[in-house]
Amino acid sequence: MDGPERATALLDWYRTHRREFPWRRTRDPWGILVVEVMSQQTQIGRVLPRWEAWLDRFPTPADCAAADPAAVLALWSGLGYNNRALRLRAAAAIVATEGWPRTVTGLEALPGVGPYTAAAVACQAFGEQVPTIDTNHRRVISRWVGQPLAGRDLTEAATDLLPVGLAEDWNQALMDLGAAVCGPRPDCDRCPVTTWCADPTVYAPPPRQARFEGSRREARGAVLRALLAGEEDEAGLVDATGLAPGRVAAALAGLEADGVVRRDGGRWSIVGD
Repeated sequence: MDGPERATALLDWYRTHRREFPWRRTRDPWGILVVEVMSQQTQIGRVLPRWEAWLDRFPTPADCAAADPAAVLALWSGLGYNNRALRLRAAAAIVATEGWPRTVTGLEALPGVGPYTAAAVACQAFGEQVPTIDTNHRRVISRWVGQPLAGRDLTEAATDLLPVGLAEDWNQALMDLGAAVCGPRPDCDRCPVTTWCADPTVYAPPPRQARFEGSRREARGAVLRALLAGEEDEAGLVDATGLAPGRVAAALAGLEADGVVRRDGGRWSIVGD
């Protein structure tokens, strides 16, 4: 697969074209975990100010674990998928008590931590030599190989391609290449590794996310903000959000199923300990 030559060309390109993010300059597993959870299904441009605010309020896992769930959700509000915040708090509680797992397997045992997030923390914070496979990696590696890859085949290919001792830079380089050059419509003229690409037309796009306007995500966010502002009953939530009663009821049911809110008679509230 012309691995050494391609790796050298890609890493040389990365040193000049890498994107600069503050979380790339830290080995703190907490900061890395927070950004990886925040960036799940959220555009990276929206994450930076929220990441900085989060670490300012909760600089350690213990600070987050000790906070009231309502405070955690209030700081998270606007990022969507609010159960991510509660799972992050639950993970923080385990880490504060038991310390950090230092491997992908150990990190995956934490609430809300999947294979990608576990690999990112294990690689960047603890130096484990593992690939961090996201959408960009899947697209780039599939084109290099010349066929759409997923699952075990993708993991095996990504692992085989890792340059010895350079997993962190390699993972970031693949991500930046996929974001800047090898996108859904590849710019092969600017690609530093086009010589070793089997088929730049290979791309199986992931399912498109539904529009935010009018979605369940929009309704859940509006209802949660109203609850955080002090509303408690459904009629008040309808007035505060301007949503139809059916959408408010559906949002509350979804938030309740996710463990974000609870009902006591006719009153709703944010979950507590």
